[in-house]
Amino acid sequence: MIRNDVFSCFVFYGALLLLKMYIIAVITGQVRLRKKAFANPEDALRHGGLQFHREDPDVERCRRAHNNDMENIFPFLFLGAMYSLTGPSLAVARLHFLVFFLGRVLHSVAYLLALRAPTRSLAYIVAQIPCVSMALQILVAVAAYA
Repeated sequence: MIRNDVFSCFVFYGALLLLKMYIIAVITGQVRLRKKAFANPEDALRHGGLQFHREDPDVERCRRAHNNDMENIFPFLFLGAMYSLTGPSLAVARLHFLVFFLGRVLHSVAYLLALRAPTRSLAYIVAQIPCVSMALQILVAVAAYA
């Protein structure tokens, strides 16, 4: 499979997206420590006391960004893998993967920095376009088997 240029391109962007998710997780942890807002009592006790077992708006913003990544990147990984097997041109596939990646990076930046609306929404929509396109192309490619 790794000799399939489209699949290799997909793996590259998929790995970048997963690294981006890990970065968001690390940022969330750093914000928790900086704001002293811990989700678990044992963590709060370790860092100063039960009064730090609480929610914080900045931590929650990071968590929402991470949850949104999971809601969108995991389906992309599945779609992208299937799409890679349908034999698309490398240039078209690369464009799909790149647009999704850039849309998700912009979405995360907009989420974490609380950029003005509609920046985050537009980034979300831009990233959904290649997903819808890939899903439709997959259905067309396998429609004869339905």
